[in-house]
Amino acid sequence: MLTRPTDLDDEQIREQLAAHWDFAPVRLSYLPVGFGSHHWHAADADGQELFLVVHDLTKMLRSQLDTAEAAFGRLETALECAWSLRADANLEFVIAPVPTSSGKVVRRLAERYSLAACPYLTDCDPGREGDFLPADRPSVLSLLASLHQARPAAMPQQCDFGLQKADGLRAAMETTGEPWRTGPYGDRARALLARHAPGVTALLAAYGELAIKARSAPERCVVTHGEPGAWNVLKTPAGFVIVDWDFVQLAPPERDLWDMAEADPSVLAAYTDATGTAIDPGGLAMFRMWFDLSEIGEYIELFRGAHHDNEDAAESWKNLQFFLRPAERWPELGQPSR
Repeated sequence: MLTRPTDLDDEQIREQLAAHWDFAPVRLSYLPVGFGSHHWHAADADGQELFLVVHDLTKMLRSQLDTAEAAFGRLETALECAWSLRADANLEFVIAPVPTSSGKVVRRLAERYSLAACPYLTDCDPGREGDFLPADRPSVLSLLASLHQARPAAMPQQCDFGLQKADGLRAAMETTGEPWRTGPYGDRARALLARHAPGVTALLAAYGELAIKARSAPERCVVTHGEPGAWNVLKTPAGFVIVDWDFVQLAPPERDLWDMAEADPSVLAAYTDATGTAIDPGGLAMFRMWFDLSEIGEYIELFRGAHHDNEDAAESWKNLQFFLRPAERWPELGQPSR
């Protein structure tokens, strides 16, 4: 996130690092990078460095009935799988959290937050926004093929194909006829949602039909990263590595392939050659729909609630305007915006 949380100070993080990682930072600085979790850089007197990831568990709730405790449980399971992929399955490209002295990969930092400590990578090219460079796609595809064929000792949760924030999104569409006096972007978000509500309804229905089909074929599920886009793939002197393993799941392989295939459909044939797995076009569409609807639901939830005019809100508004145009992004659904 671009803005650090106001209810979390550095001393709380220092205490956790000392007590559970036996790490005493002499430097601790907030990093305004990424968009979803908070990050710090920590260094001790011996020059050891850590990349700290603090998740706001309230932002990871899937529905209005979800709890921070359940969100933490899902996160812990995902990161335990990441550690097992690296330690047990020998996938060195998996940048997993550093376990605590008691073997935990993540700890509860407060009621609202969790803390994980990852290796701090130096001498590497950062992830990039947008698509992979064409020359890099074969190498990244090879990593995904290895991941999908791995069977770690600690398996992740099964994908249930549920949509993030879908209940809140549906509830929000029922209130677009009244003002959202929740902050600087409230009424703008309300008007945008009202304009595109028919397209969102069509997109929800189309996703539901594809999800029913996907649930009927659990044998196709493999270990998937969930967001292996160019922003989560870093180039090191030893080769590419993948970071941000918060949402590892057993899911159809299309979960990791749809984004790259948007830019270069030829990767699908290359993936089938490498793994023997045929690609389901419906699965590609389903996960692209899932991503669009989850992004829309997250930003609508933000702007429908109390919010402030800061860098994160401005970035969220820009993102909402990109994703909340279903008629343009999904013309085959035949639902023009009003």
